[in-house]
Amino acid sequence: MRALRSLLVVVLLAGGGFAGAAHAASTRARCVQRVLVLSAMPVEIGPLLAHTADERTVSYDGHDFYVGRLNGRDVVLALTGIGPVNATQVTRTALTRLGCGNVGRISAVVFSGVAGGDYIGDVTVPTRWTGDAGHHFVAADPKLLAIAARIAHARLPLEQQAPAGDPACGCVTSPDAVRTVAVTHVPRVNVGGAGQTTDPFSGRALPCVPGGGDVFGCVPCVLQEQAARDSQKLAAGAQAFADPAFLLGYSSSVEDSKHYVAEDEETAAVGAQAAKRHVPFLGIRAVSDGGGDPLGLPGFPVQFFYYRQLAADNAATVTMAILRG
Repeated sequence: MRALRSLLVVVLLAGGGFAGAAHAASTRARCVQRVLVLSAMPVEIGPLLAHTADERTVSYDGHDFYVGRLNGRDVVLALTGIGPVNATQVTRTALTRLGCGNVGRISAVVFSGVAGGDYIGDVTVPTRWTGDAGHHFVAADPKLLAIAARIAHARLPLEQQAPAGDPACGCVTSPDAVRTVAVTHVPRVNVGGAGQTTDPFSGRALPCVPGGGDVFGCVPCVLQEQAARDSQKLAAGAQAFADPAFLLGYSSSVEDSKHYVAEDEETAAVGAQAAKRHVPFLGIRAVSDGGGDPLGLPGFPVQFFYYRQLAADNAATVTMAILRG
C-alpha cells in the first residue's frame, strides 16, 4: 500500500508538472512580438489602417490601439495626437500597458508621419532626433536604419501627384481617388541626418477635435463616430489654447531649422520613451511642406494642408516596406 500511495503521488506531481509546462508554453505562444506603429493625425494613420488585416481595437487609459497584421508583420497601430506631450503619453501607455496575452509584446516602435523638409513628397529617415534644440539626441535603431537604407537604394516608387485627400473624413471615396498637381521633384527616400521635434504648445497637450477631420480628429477617419467620448477631451483641454498668442507661436518659424532634415512635433518624444525601455525606434517622416511646389504656395501651414495626403501616403509606403524587412 505504501508503494501504491507513493506511485500515486509521483503521478499527480508529474501531471501537475506537465500542466504547468503546457500553461507556460501556451503563454509563450500568445506572447506575440508586435511593432508599435504610431502616427499623430488621422491622415497619417489612414493609409496604414487601410492595409491592416485582422484589425481589432483595444483601449488603455483612454487611448485606442489597433491590433492586427500589416504587410505580414504583427503590429499595434495608434494615434498619438499632435504635439510632444500627447506623443509622450500615448507611447508611455503603449510600452507599459501592452504586454503578453491578447495583444503581445512591443518589439520596436516606428513613427510614420509628415513633416517639414527640403522637397515635398520626399521621405526622410533621420539617424537621430532631438527634442531640445540639439542639446540631447535619441538615436534610431541601426538595424531598422539599415533596412531603410536598402529601401532607399532600391528606389521604392513613391507618389508624385498629390491626391485631394479626405479632409472632412467623409469617406465617400478613397482619399487617393481625386488627383491634383504633381510636385516638380521626383520623391525619393533619404536616410541620414538629424530630425528635430519642437513644442509650440509650451508643454500643454493639444486636445483633439471630435469629428475634426483628417488633421485634428481624435480617431481615424473610418471611426469618427465616437464624438461623445472625445468631446470630454476637447472640453478639458481646449481652454489652455484660447490665448491669441498661441496661434502666433504656432505659426512662427523655428530657429536653426537648416540643421535638420525633418521638423515635427512628436518623433523625438516617442524616441525618448522607447530609449528609456530599450526598445528599438525609427522615425519616418515624409515632407508635406518644402520645395518642389508647382503652385508656389506659401510654406507651412498652407503647403501642409494641400500636400498632407501625398506626404502621408509616401510615409506609409516606406513604413510598410520597412515592416516587410
